Amino acid sequence: MNMLQSTTQLSNGIQMPLLGLGVFKVEEGPELVHAVNTAIKHGYRSIDTAAIYGNEEGVGRGIREGTQEAGINRSDLFITSKVWNDDLGYEETLAAFEQSLEKSGLDYLDLYLIHWPVEGRYIDAWKALEKLYKDGKIKAVGVSNFQIHHLKTLLMEAVIKPMVNQVELHPRLTQKTLLAFCEKNNIQLEAWSPLMQGEILGHPVLQEIGEKYTKTAAQVILRWHLQNQIVVIPKSTKEKRIIENASVFDFELTEPDMRKIDGLNQDHRVGPDPDDFDF
Repeated sequence: MNMLQSTTQLSNGIQMPLLGLGVFKVEEGPELVHAVNTAIKHGYRSIDTAAIYGNEEGVGRGIREGTQEAGINRSDLFITSKVWNDDLGYEETLAAFEQSLEKSGLDYLDLYLIHWPVEGRYIDAWKALEKLYKDGKIKAVGVSNFQIHHLKTLLMEAVIKPMVNQVELHPRLTQKTLLAFCEKNNIQLEAWSPLMQGEILGHPVLQEIGEKYTKTAAQVILRWHLQNQIVVIPKSTKEKRIIENASVFDFELTEPDMRKIDGLNQDHRVGPDPDDFDF
């Protein structure tokens, strides 16, 4: 098996690829379709999108072209999308899900997430996700940008526990407390912006570690995520970078190097704080 297709087992037994392609801020059009197609061609099996990205249609087209060219089936892929804040609510979330399927041209999603924990609305949305899961339209359900207190509230109400929590996570925001909580509750943590939108790639510690392994700083960071049991979805539309981001399964960071990277933490976000987000 291609190491890129390595997976982690979610709490319901579903296998989720450890590394996938993110498409945040990639607009509809040929570049997006080509990126998804290229990623699948080079062995990626996980694609992460969201309703608010406005690119589910292009992702679906890229999936159809990519699976055909790679000679694989839709069932070989793991596709994630997310319900946006405006659509949180039981009936609204059900309708939003159907729109996502229609735009992407897919029959089901492998993972569907609540994008942000909008107070007073995410519980009803979760009930909708539970129904979709029970109806077989989603293989796994989860959340995004949930802090520990959001998860505790949800766990008190949920019949089905969230299987994934996708959050901003990188060497400047290591989220160790959240990671420990999710591990204890059998919730897989997944990192968006794992490379801190490129802001940290020039850091001398990462450059030095990269030279030691003959790897780029980006590859070192992605490897650090994987060794912390965190799923990653780096974004790129360039074929060279798509290949490079996946070339992280042929080396292993030492414990001292892992600790050096941990030491870069400043609890610094490049995205919104879930507790301060203007919903």
